[in-house]
Amino acid sequence: MLSNTTIAVIGGTGKSGKFVVRELIRQNIPFRILLRNAASCNLPVGQIIQGDVRNPEAVLKVAEGCTAIISTLGQPKGEPSIFSQATRNVLTAMQAINIKRYILTTGLNVDTPVDKKGPVTQAGTNWMREHYPETTADKQLEYELLAGSAVDWTLVRLPLIGLTENSEAIATSLEDCPGTGIHAADLARFLVSQVLDKNYIRQAPFLANLPIFMKSYAP
Repeated sequence: MLSNTTIAVIGGTGKSGKFVVRELIRQNIPFRILLRNAASCNLPVGQIIQGDVRNPEAVLKVAEGCTAIISTLGQPKGEPSIFSQATRNVLTAMQAINIKRYILTTGLNVDTPVDKKGPVTQAGTNWMREHYPETTADKQLEYELLAGSAVDWTLVRLPLIGLTENSEAIATSLEDCPGTGIHAADLARFLVSQVLDKNYIRQAPFLANLPIFMKSYAP
């Protein structure tokens, strides 16, 4: 039962991270959250750890006493890519205090050996490589770090995130993105469910709402 665990949350004040925090509160799951600016959050003081994910000591501090880590980390504007450094620090902290479960999100532009990306997913991957080469390469490095680690990770690859509380049918695939968008509330529920779900341990599933439901995201 998740009520017997404590989740360390990274990226919890970001666009999709806020939905993860709401879901943890809704399910009454204990959690601690790492924040660069503690004043930006009105959670109880005991739940907040002020610090930067690029600081190994801050990551270790938020992970202490936790049994799993969920990250929806976003890229800060105008700063070097953050993703591989964040995951290095998380993996180091997990080893130090014996945490096994790490669930995090990334873009559909990350490649894995089992991929069979269709034209839409591959076009999105190519576009990201062209326009955001640094972050795309860094996210790929993050995957390689996970693959080379000994932890039970799940890297959830995502299309466009709709910042809504809507809930529709979802689909997953290890080979190709099954839709063009995902509701943030559905994403949050999926991420929290992965704390106990063993189906995608050490794998990188794509997650999306079924295409029929994504009309509201169209221009």
